[in-house]
Amino acid sequence: MRSEIGAAVIWVISSFVLGAAIAPWLYQAGKAFAELTAAGDFPRLIESVGGSCRRAGFGRYFNRSLLLAALVLLPFLLRRLRFLRADGAGAAKHLWQKLPWKTALIQTLAGCLIAIGVLWGFASLLESMGYFAANHKPLILGRVLSQVLVPAVGVSLVEEWLFRGLLLGLWLRYARPFTACVGASLLFAVLHFVEPPQGWRVLDPTHWFAGFSLLGGVLAHFTCWIFILTEFIPMLAVGLALAWARLRSGALWLPIGLHIGWIIALKFFTMTHHFVAAKKPNELWLGVGDLRTGLLPLVTLVVTVVFCHFAIKRPGASAAHD
Repeated sequence: MRSEIGAAVIWVISSFVLGAAIAPWLYQAGKAFAELTAAGDFPRLIESVGGSCRRAGFGRYFNRSLLLAALVLLPFLLRRLRFLRADGAGAAKHLWQKLPWKTALIQTLAGCLIAIGVLWGFASLLESMGYFAANHKPLILGRVLSQVLVPAVGVSLVEEWLFRGLLLGLWLRYARPFTACVGASLLFAVLHFVEPPQGWRVLDPTHWFAGFSLLGGVLAHFTCWIFILTEFIPMLAVGLALAWARLRSGALWLPIGLHIGWIIALKFFTMTHHFVAAKKPNELWLGVGDLRTGLLPLVTLVVTVVFCHFAIKRPGASAAHD
């Protein structure tokens, strides 16, 4: 395929193949690291990472393998893009908009605060309705840093640069903004669901074919309409909201701030609250009993987008009024 879109498609397919191939090896390395940290005396942060490796199932390792494979193959994609474009510009101009550092900081903080405020308000409403209850356990600073703040910043920076920077930039070269946002968001949503349907098991996660076996289960997941309505569509909506934020602000700082805020709110609320199973919410509206599944959480996305619409000016808007 002699186009930038074709190069991106090949990169995605290659990432799935490479990710499936290395998943068993990453799984073995993670479990070995977990055993090492459990047997020795290490700093709390390292022990926390080891505990996460111990608790993680093969699906989580497969997810990280896909991300690792995408990053490993990314230089080959960029090299191909430079070859396809004689001017050597590639997709670089779509990655970052040059903004004053104060503007970038304001956009990041605004997105983070809006995302946390809206999502926490929704969570508090559900708590007042009896769907969630506080744990009343003391918080440990090291745990908050390792399980909330560090993943929030790290995941947001990587995913926003990859999905709203590189991939959305590629789509924008060949399609209208709406089509570009939908295309990039579909890929974003698909890559977030690498867990097979409930009951699907990989018998031996250390087998060299285990990753490809799980990949088959992931594809089977998309035959369930409940999964599509309660999990896939909300994640697609998240991707669309972040893509809109990228176009609205003219840079990646606003979507980065939103992404960080959502992860912080989700993880911190999960850490400090538990779901009240006796309430048994409607699966279609509240999913499996968390803040990100079901159709009801889509309301928080709409409210967040409305706040961002009035809080962040479109690039060049101020200049147009001068």
